[in-house]
Amino acid sequence: MAAERGARRLLSTSSFWLYCLLLLGRRAPGAAAARSGSAPQSPGASIRTFTPFYFLVEPVDTLSVRGSSVILNCSAYSEPSPKIEWKKDGTFLNLVSDDRRQLLPDGSLFISNVVHSKHNKPDEGYYQCVATVESLGTIVSRTAKLTVAGLPRFTSQPEPSSVYAGNSAILNCEVNADLVPFVRWEQNRQPLLLDDRVIKLPSGTLVISNATEGDSGLYRCVVESGGPPKYSDEAELKVLPDPEVTSHLVFLKQPSPLVRVIGQDVVLPCVASGLPTPAIKWMKNEEALDTESSERLVLLSGGSLEISDVTEDDAGTYFCIADNGNETIEAQAELTVQAQPEFLKQPTNIYAHESMDIIFECEVTGKPTPTVKWVKNGDMVIPSDYFKIVKEHNLQVLGLVKSDEGFYQCIAENDVGNAQAGAQLIILEHAPATTGPLPSAPRDVVASLVSTRFIKLTWRTPASDPHGDNLTYSVFYTKEGIARERVENTSRPGEMQVTIQNLMPATVYIFRVMAQNKHGSGESSAPLRVETQPEVQLPGPAPNIRAYAVSPTSITVMWETPLSGNGEIQNYKLYYMEKGTDKEQDVDVSSHSYTINGLKKYTEYSFRVVAYNKHGPGVSTQDVAVRTLSDVPSAAPQNLSLEVRNSKSIMIHWQPPAPATQNGQITGYKIRYRKASRKSDVTETLVSGTQLSQLIEGLDRGTEYNFRVAALTINGTGPATDWLSAETFESDLDETRVPEVPSSLHVRPLVTSIVVSWTPPENQNIVVRGYAIGYGIGSPHAQTIKVDYKQRYYTIENLDPSSHYVITLKAFNNVGEGIPLYESAVTRPHTDTSEVDLFVINAPYTPVPDPTPMMPPVGVQASILSHDTIRITWADNSLPKHQKITDSRYYTVRWKTNIPANTKYKNANATTLSYLVTGLKPNTLYEFSVMVTKGRRSSTWSMTAHGTTFELVPTSPPKDVTVVSKEGKPKTIIVNWQPPSEANGKITGYIIYYSTDVNAEIHDWVIEPVVGNRLTHQIQELTLDTPYYFKIQARNSKGMGPMSEAVQFRTPKADSSDKMPNDQASGSGGKGSRLPDLGSDYKPPMSGSNSPHGSPTSPLDSNMLLVIIVSVGVITIVVVVIIAVFCTRRTTSHQKKKRAACKSVNGSHKYKGNSKDVKPPDLWIHHERLELKPIDKSPDPNPIMTDTPIPRNSQDITPVDNSLDSNIHQRRNSYRGHESEDSMSTLAGRRGMRPKMMMPFDSQPPQQSVRNTPSTDTMPASSSQTCCTDHQDPEGATSSSYLASSQEEDSGQSLPTAHVRPSHPLKSFAVPAIPPPGPPTYDPALPSTPLLSQQALNHHIHSVKTASIGTLGRSRPPMPVVVPSAPEVQETTRMLEDSESSYEPDELTKEMAHLEGLMKDLNAITTA
Repeated sequence: MAAERGARRLLSTSSFWLYCLLLLGRRAPGAAAARSGSAPQSPGASIRTFTPFYFLVEPVDTLSVRGSSVILNCSAYSEPSPKIEWKKDGTFLNLVSDDRRQLLPDGSLFISNVVHSKHNKPDEGYYQCVATVESLGTIVSRTAKLTVAGLPRFTSQPEPSSVYAGNSAILNCEVNADLVPFVRWEQNRQPLLLDDRVIKLPSGTLVISNATEGDSGLYRCVVESGGPPKYSDEAELKVLPDPEVTSHLVFLKQPSPLVRVIGQDVVLPCVASGLPTPAIKWMKNEEALDTESSERLVLLSGGSLEISDVTEDDAGTYFCIADNGNETIEAQAELTVQAQPEFLKQPTNIYAHESMDIIFECEVTGKPTPTVKWVKNGDMVIPSDYFKIVKEHNLQVLGLVKSDEGFYQCIAENDVGNAQAGAQLIILEHAPATTGPLPSAPRDVVASLVSTRFIKLTWRTPASDPHGDNLTYSVFYTKEGIARERVENTSRPGEMQVTIQNLMPATVYIFRVMAQNKHGSGESSAPLRVETQPEVQLPGPAPNIRAYAVSPTSITVMWETPLSGNGEIQNYKLYYMEKGTDKEQDVDVSSHSYTINGLKKYTEYSFRVVAYNKHGPGVSTQDVAVRTLSDVPSAAPQNLSLEVRNSKSIMIHWQPPAPATQNGQITGYKIRYRKASRKSDVTETLVSGTQLSQLIEGLDRGTEYNFRVAALTINGTGPATDWLSAETFESDLDETRVPEVPSSLHVRPLVTSIVVSWTPPENQNIVVRGYAIGYGIGSPHAQTIKVDYKQRYYTIENLDPSSHYVITLKAFNNVGEGIPLYESAVTRPHTDTSEVDLFVINAPYTPVPDPTPMMPPVGVQASILSHDTIRITWADNSLPKHQKITDSRYYTVRWKTNIPANTKYKNANATTLSYLVTGLKPNTLYEFSVMVTKGRRSSTWSMTAHGTTFELVPTSPPKDVTVVSKEGKPKTIIVNWQPPSEANGKITGYIIYYSTDVNAEIHDWVIEPVVGNRLTHQIQELTLDTPYYFKIQARNSKGMGPMSEAVQFRTPKADSSDKMPNDQASGSGGKGSRLPDLGSDYKPPMSGSNSPHGSPTSPLDSNMLLVIIVSVGVITIVVVVIIAVFCTRRTTSHQKKKRAACKSVNGSHKYKGNSKDVKPPDLWIHHERLELKPIDKSPDPNPIMTDTPIPRNSQDITPVDNSLDSNIHQRRNSYRGHESEDSMSTLAGRRGMRPKMMMPFDSQPPQQSVRNTPSTDTMPASSSQTCCTDHQDPEGATSSSYLASSQEEDSGQSLPTAHVRPSHPLKSFAVPAIPPPGPPTYDPALPSTPLLSQQALNHHIHSVKTASIGTLGRSRPPMPVVVPSAPEVQETTRMLEDSESSYEPDELTKEMAHLEGLMKDLNAITTA
């Protein structure tokens, strides 16, 4: 019960909304018909919806054989189930009394024992399935053709033949097309198996390719079509041995025109025979077909082409080409591809009211173009005044009546097949009026305007509604005597007039008007009878106009008498016009055809016809277009030219004849050529119509040939060009290089022209294709003209009078243009009409300064050679043609850059036609100009040339490096900087180095790459309360620049938020500060001190330990001082001089800062060897080398055996190469938090300071002291000693490199570690590699050291290292003699003063 109530509620709700929709529809009965949607039902009417009614299966074309059974499938869907009937050839079949044909339950038609004979074919024909539903309508299926294969008839049978082994053979067996699928072959009465070599063509023909002895035998074909098999005649095939002689090519089977439907397969047969055996290839529309890589194109046995799943694109002309190397034959066939009809737009269901107009739309495609017919409920719709075919395929129904309801089908048909699509039309009832007053009939309906084709009606409001503002009106009209009524609605409420269009002249129409208000339609007015005016009887358009070409110059046009129009046709006027023009011509014609002569060949024309009677011209026909027939070309090809390629070939070029003279499609060109000495012996060759050049080869050397070309159409050959001559080279000329300069150039100036003449280059062995002439006022590059290689003069026209022109001449070939030859000339003034070759600039006398200026150089060019060098070249027109300077003239080159704008010119003089400008800035744009001076005469400056020098690595470090702590993140710092002042190119990135040890090797610093030109970078996860040192390096496309100076920054303490961050004793105030210049021996403390002087921040226990350590250090210092004073007193004056000389050589490598900043060596002492080890590294921005430990004197070295001696040498020459765990302790935390990376260099290593130093390898182990041991290189390349500056610049020797391991210095003297007694030992896991093997004493080694940028804790690849060079033997001997003392008295005095200051600091530590 609940379900019933719900259903009723749903039904009542649906009825309510349908009622509303129908009420709206009732208010506008003339509205457009509703399509495929909810039915606009009238209230009270039954609910009507579109009924699904369509075919599930439709019959298809079927091939059968006599005596077999056939089923034509058909099934339709509808509720209720439809009744199925069948039509054959348009007539219903009576299946009740038919014992061979019966209707299956699903609607299919079954035909048993198909009957077919020569005179009785009752079953063959066209079948159509008809489905009907009572009270709904009828639909019909597509038409299917039943074909019954006839009795086998052989149109051709196999014939005896022979074939040479390896060639192809064919055996014909052609039967009626219906039986081709039932054909098979037998060899020697046994079924023949087909394979890739033996195939059967679709026609039944057997093709055997690559014949062998086994193919010999008797062949026959068999047709098995249901009855007894029928055999053809037997034919013997003989396979002959290869005669090993050539034979002409012949086609055994050629392709023929074919028509196929999209989706079918097609085989184009092509079989050729000849010796040697030919190869078959195919072309389509002049394009070669690739049968190897295509999936749809297959080259069958013998050469036939199979195309699978044909598409429209496969249509065209196919060429079969057989070639055996001796000759070529060709056959062609046209493939036409058709398509069955397909619907682009199908009809849709329509709701409508009576008297309305509707249109069923139907759009189809197919090839050939389908025809369309309409069927209503299974019956053909015949076009009339109310059923019209509009827009080619659409069906328009005017003035609907109830009987128009039903199913309409659009049926499209062409030669390939047919298809149908349908839609339903439902005529709705007008709803009865709702409760409320309805309007009465409109009053005073009159025809206010009556014409031949339209009538205008007006009326007054109904008496029941005098105002009528909300009333709408519908006008119903029909022809008198016709029951079908049409309706026209007013466009807006209150409108009381309407114009009825498209009426027939002199025809009586009946009109009535109804008003509608919100309640419904009111009463109808009384019928009004109106007759349209008779139309002036002018002729209508002449039907069936057609035109066809008769000849290349004439077209015949035909037409018929117009169907409409009274009165006798007096004559016709035929109008015609050439396509693409707007000039129409006409001719009077009295008959129904006319031939127009004198037209242009192969030209499209349009035609139309107008009929005339006594009233004048009638309606024009539509235009029809047709093209005149083609003809042979009436003109020769254009622009024929010859190009001699070498001694045996000439290339011919041409252009097609003018379009107006082609007279058709150019299908090819005929080339004829002959020797000039034998004019009767003409050779002829053909090329395709798209080819506009041809290489003629196999000619004789040094022989003149004549050539001419003619164009071809399908009609024949047109006129040929005049004979054109060319002579092959006597020998093959060189065209691997450009021609040389022409041997001479002469100019002859006139008023507005200059005659240029020349002679070819002296070297005649290089091909010259032509000459390029350049000219212009002041510059020869304004205009360029190219002429043929045979030409020796040219006249330059349209020049300005009294103007100075510069002219160049260059010979060219296919490689390029040769060296130019310059000349200049001044055109004559207007008043000069003489023809004298010599020219003088005539001007009225004015005080001109003497001497007159010279002409400026021309052709100034700037060639970039490097980052600081540009070569300037130019030409001088006042010199002879060979441009050789024989007088005392000179040239002045000036240049400058525009950055900054006020830069002054720099000048230099030259006596040649080029100058090398050096010392320029990298990556900078310069402008150059040149002037010439001869005696007191000078020219003006030439035109400027510009050039930008190449980039160079940055030569200055980034500026203004600052480090600040990020607010709120004490472990994060921000590094800021400015670009280098000398970037020397576009900066592509930066590298930030940072470390807690300013003296660590650069490859032990952590790096942060910065990509691009950013000027700030954040570094995170640093250790709190730790001093860091930062350096920055810039890079461009050429490489890395120098590093900035180290900037110190101390991260803030985590528990000191009340203090200013990074509050350091040095007063840096939390910002990065540059390191003070502390000298070479400064070592930053690693025990937690905040300043370079070691202010304590440790607890008291640490201070007590420091007191003990310092006390031991003071005692040690006192011992050292006593020993040093003793040694100093032994120094002779001769030794003082030698030390002074040594210091003067290395004067540029002293400590940085003043003398009071000099510090002594660290007090870390190896007691066994008494070796003082300098522990500080250079604060240089880019440290490269570390201090190699050198004993202070010869007594410091303990004698050892050979192996130990080797170790000493190794240590002496190593890169201080052992990393201990201590050396990595400071940044151990960083390794765990930051990724380690390698930054490769783009093009070259960072700019390093390179110094050549004496090699300790050349010194004996027992005496290896050198002078100036602890001096620091200001540029950071610290080493044992240095040579003179003259040796630093020596770059002529090779630069060997050595593989080393990175090292790390001792961290601090504050935490001493007792070294083991005895000779120093090395961890075998970290071997030191000798820098170089032992060298001769007098051999100088020069090596360049580069840094490999790595991170802490990562092994690094080998790197080149600066290896000190040994001094001369004599100097080495002198230095070895002076090995007892290392310090002068004044030096020791300074060191003692510094130690006293150090003692004061230590006392301060202990008291604190």
